[in-house]
Amino acid sequence: MIGVSDAFSDSYAQARIKFLEAAATAGLRVASHIHPELGRDGEQLAMDVVLDGPADATSLLIVSSACHGVEGYCGSGVQVFALHDADWRDKARAEGVAVLYVHALNPYGFSHVRRTTHENVDLNRNFQDFSQPLPVNEAYRELQPLLLPEVWPPDEANTAATNQYISEKGIAAYQAAITRGQHEFADGLFYGGIAPTWSNQTLRKVLQTYAKTARRVAWIDIHTGLGPSGLGERICACRDDKAALARARAWWGGEGATPVTSIYDGSSSSAFLTGLMWSSIYEECPDSEYTGIAMEYGTLPPLEMMQALRAEHWLHVHRDAPPELARQIKQQMLDAFYVNTDAWKGQIISQARQSLFQAVDGLTS
Repeated sequence: MIGVSDAFSDSYAQARIKFLEAAATAGLRVASHIHPELGRDGEQLAMDVVLDGPADATSLLIVSSACHGVEGYCGSGVQVFALHDADWRDKARAEGVAVLYVHALNPYGFSHVRRTTHENVDLNRNFQDFSQPLPVNEAYRELQPLLLPEVWPPDEANTAATNQYISEKGIAAYQAAITRGQHEFADGLFYGGIAPTWSNQTLRKVLQTYAKTARRVAWIDIHTGLGPSGLGERICACRDDKAALARARAWWGGEGATPVTSIYDGSSSSAFLTGLMWSSIYEECPDSEYTGIAMEYGTLPPLEMMQALRAEHWLHVHRDAPPELARQIKQQMLDAFYVNTDAWKGQIISQARQSLFQAVDGLTS
């Protein structure tokens, strides 16, 4: 087993090397889906996939990272640590559970310290039925001019107008309006797109290859940005289905010690969302019983996190920004989704490891 801090990385390129080396040390084969663009430093980008266990296992646990690119700094660390964790691997093997690690669902965002894909799409809002009318977010439409002003940092008028909106409608309404997702402003925040992204299409191929024959599928998708710093909120990542929610709470709830929240009953720190990535499992593996969670680790208070998102998105639109301002914005973005301290990393690994063991017990119960 490696040290906790050693599992985490300072860049996507380093994270990928650590993941590939961990797979090699474990004697596991890597399937690499090469991204069409290059990374921040000219490096190759890929969605790398490793199956630990038999291909015909009836129970499968998926562990994925970097759905929202920059959040991969956390998720990759969890995956690298797990691949080095002999006790964990022995547990899954003994129970007959195969584990599918999907490293860097959105490698472009991971490398470029962005939340979005190279298409400027929020991958976790992109799993829509694009043959049907897409959801309309009228609240975001109202906020769009405020969110991306002409200058950064925002001037006094923009700050005053933003504060007035929050004062009148509340922080929760402000967060929900922005994060719910929208399909109207292609250069805006939380844009869900008007067609499936590369990551969407590639993940579906992965599911078709590895998950099609499993009778029971569990999924832990690792995120950061919401909630108290270091706390991993287990958010049910299933349809509005009482049976699936009951399973998730039985598996991961820890008899109340680690409660499982839901976007459907208002118990989650997340707003109600559509176009979520896990919906793909129902479409690609319709005969499987599916149970999943998003493990959402807290970093900064909501307004600080949203401000970092606004700044980074402003930089995306204003690519001629002064280099020092661009550097500051990227660091602010990284700090909003990855707390680079040993204490925070320790919290991440301990809670992730617990959720992995809980998933295996649930799949075999």
